[in-house]
Amino acid sequence: MSAALLTGTPLAGRVAVISGASSGMGAATAQRLAELGATVVVLARRKDKLDAVVKTIKAAGGTALALAVDVTDRAAVQSAADQVSARFGKADLVFNNAGVQLISGIEELKVDDWQRQIDLNISGLMNVIAAFLPHLTESAAQARPADLINTSSIAATRILEKFSIYSGTKAYISHLTRLLRVELGPKMVRVATIEPGMVETELPDHVTDPDASKLMADLIHDINCLQSDDIAETVAFMAAVPRHVNLTEITIMPTAQAI
Repeated sequence: MSAALLTGTPLAGRVAVISGASSGMGAATAQRLAELGATVVVLARRKDKLDAVVKTIKAAGGTALALAVDVTDRAAVQSAADQVSARFGKADLVFNNAGVQLISGIEELKVDDWQRQIDLNISGLMNVIAAFLPHLTESAAQARPADLINTSSIAATRILEKFSIYSGTKAYISHLTRLLRVELGPKMVRVATIEPGMVETELPDHVTDPDASKLMADLIHDINCLQSDDIAETVAFMAAVPRHVNLTEITIMPTAQAI
């Protein structure tokens, strides 16, 4: 069943930047925003995957640009923001979506996995904010819509064994978003977070812990999980509502998921 609810081109004239856009939720959201009229810039490390996303968007009549960027590289993200500005003008919709999920028991001391999650889920997210926030504030000052939408997870609030570091990074994102609204809401920059439950993406493929892998495999087998298109439609709706409306924190769960 299609997740599409919006019709027409309610995002015409918008310039959207999506990180973590080479697959899954990021790729689906890029395609959906383009279908609804936005000019789309996709960011990720895997250039071949980004090029495939752009090819799909252009084949459907949309406008898109791929920029191969590691969001943990602050200078590279700033360079991407400068390229967006030079090519399309200021971005007014940023879907801050790059992330990684590496699950392990704390006593295993997988400190490299801890650091990778902190670097990507927190530092990478902050690098995108630093580079594109001036775009958003300028767009808002010109009485245009301006959206910063961060990807968190239900793990931000659920107490799940062996998810300590991942959940901690997602809790950071959720609470950061609430705090940013205090500063940016009065400037008419909408700040929001989405907290998905189980989504059928490649993210679970990163998980090597057998207990966590079984938990996710059982969920995928037993319930009708969310699809990337469900997330894409939600992000599109959040950006399409009137400028004075900020859908600040949306938890998206498969109906049958209990944990």
